[in-house]
Amino acid sequence: MHFEKEVGLNSFRNDWQRASLNILYTHGFVLNSHEAFFKSFDLTAQQFNILRILKEQFPKPVSTSVLRERMLDKMSDASRLVSRLHAKGLVEVTRNSTDKRLVNILISAKGQVLLNKIEDEIYKLDMLMQGLTDEEIIQLNDLLDKVRKSIKTVHERTSTPVELVKSA
Repeated sequence: MHFEKEVGLNSFRNDWQRASLNILYTHGFVLNSHEAFFKSFDLTAQQFNILRILKEQFPKPVSTSVLRERMLDKMSDASRLVSRLHAKGLVEVTRNSTDKRLVNILISAKGQVLLNKIEDEIYKLDMLMQGLTDEEIIQLNDLLDKVRKSIKTVHERTSTPVELVKSA
C-alpha cells in the first residue's frame, strides 16, 4: 500500500515533504517492531542499546556520558536507563575512584547471558527489511546516510535559521 493511502493524504507541498513524512511514518513501524521484540526479553530497545555498548567495551568501564554519545537515541536519559538495568541486575555501577561525580558502568554476568540469548534471535529484526533486495538495501542505507548529512548541513544551505536537534 502506498504511503498516501495509509495516512489519508492526497497531496504534499513537494516530494521533500512526502519523503520526510514517509520516513517518520516508517520509523514508527520499525520502532514498534523493535520494542515488541525487546519486550519479550523484558527490555526496551534503548536498554538493549546500552547493554550492547557495554558489551563492546567490556571489561573497560563506561561512564554515562560515553553511553549518551554512542546511543542511537540521543534524547534518551542514560542515567535513568542505567538505573533500571542496575535494578534488574544487568549492569554493575560503582563510583569512579578519581572523580566522585562520575560512575563506572559494566555489564554484569547476568547482562551478558541475556545479550547472548538476544543474539540468538536478533536475526528476526533483520527480517523486517528482507522485503528489499540486496541492491535495494544498500541503496536505502546510502540514501539514509545522505539524508542525515543533509539534515546536519541544512544551515549551510539556507539563509533562514533552522533549529534542529543535533545527533550522531
